[in-house]
Amino acid sequence: MKLFFILSFIIVAIICWCIVDYHLGRKSHLLHSKYTQYPSRKSDITLFTDGDSLYKDLFEHIKNSRKSVHVLFFIIKNDQISHEFLSLLGEKASQGVEVRLLIDYVGSSKLTKKKMTLLKEKGVKVVYSHKPKFPFLFYTLQARNHRKITVIDGAIGYLGGFNIGKEYIGQDPKLGFWRDFHLKLTGEGVIDLQTQFLTDWFDSTGENDLKETRYFPEQVAGKSTQMFISTYGENLEKHFISFIQDAKYEIIICSPYFIPGKKILDELLAALSRGVKVKITVPMNKDHPLVKEASYPYFHPLLLEGCEIYQFYHGFYHAKMIMIDDHFCDIGTANFDKRSFYLNDEMNCLIYDKKLIGEIKQFVYTDFRRSQLLTYEHYQKRPFSQRIKEVFATLVSQFL
Repeated sequence: MKLFFILSFIIVAIICWCIVDYHLGRKSHLLHSKYTQYPSRKSDITLFTDGDSLYKDLFEHIKNSRKSVHVLFFIIKNDQISHEFLSLLGEKASQGVEVRLLIDYVGSSKLTKKKMTLLKEKGVKVVYSHKPKFPFLFYTLQARNHRKITVIDGAIGYLGGFNIGKEYIGQDPKLGFWRDFHLKLTGEGVIDLQTQFLTDWFDSTGENDLKETRYFPEQVAGKSTQMFISTYGENLEKHFISFIQDAKYEIIICSPYFIPGKKILDELLAALSRGVKVKITVPMNKDHPLVKEASYPYFHPLLLEGCEIYQFYHGFYHAKMIMIDDHFCDIGTANFDKRSFYLNDEMNCLIYDKKLIGEIKQFVYTDFRRSQLLTYEHYQKRPFSQRIKEVFATLVSQFL
């Protein structure tokens, strides 16, 4: 009995510490938040929807780089394709190209110290982003740099949902084919991707190269109007709410994790009540525990109001996109969940090119046909064991 009380006390103490740590850590974080809405730009934009095509293009441009390669990823795995990518970075650094690699401390924790040491020996500047630190250890373990940015020679930029690992090219047998959205930009928008990378580099190292002109060559305007928004665990929710409120006839949301919280749920229900069609695509399978269960409580009121929810079964669905009335499209690193709204560093690209938006919409509609439409009747038949998991998933949904 005495042991039981001791263990109970320890568990309660840890929970209380985590709660206090989280709230004080977030309060401190928001005091130094660097939310940025970049100016409207003109860029040429290419959309990648599968990992093989993206990696082929990305690796080729890195091979042809002559001055600098700046890379930021949330996850780089410790597998064959990751080793190929890292070896390429080491090769370019050995040739005299400036190579900087910024990776999230938690997201890329599987990279071995030996691999990191070899990269540094070849001349790659390797830095961890967002190392957990006191006094708010629990909070800093949760607040991750979720951006995926690559800038090559200050002239070609990449942003989107893909990380580096075998699952992103469909080689994980449990997940199968991997659907994602990733953008390649040339033109004016590369200025902002370079700025964001150097800002994150400064935050992690104290090295300020934002005024170094060699990283910002003159850019020629492209054909597509776009704008980046960079968020640090706040303001993204406000943007998404404004998107939903502006919708006149259609909202399309694609996300691997649909955990929007009450404010955005209420806005989606309001949109449905005024006649706006709302269509949501999520994966049939899950890649993390409880994320699917955490989304189901939100499905209930949406289904009752006529929302169309598509569960993608042709592999795993990791694309992150919001489209409003064919007027603009948002593609970036942020998921439609609380973690992206309140914890992660994210970067999204708003696209205002009707032709490109039409192509993206056509692609999304093709994926609708590779999905199962969730009906209210089917929703009601989910097993009791899943409903129990949903209760627990709701309690911890902030951290999923």
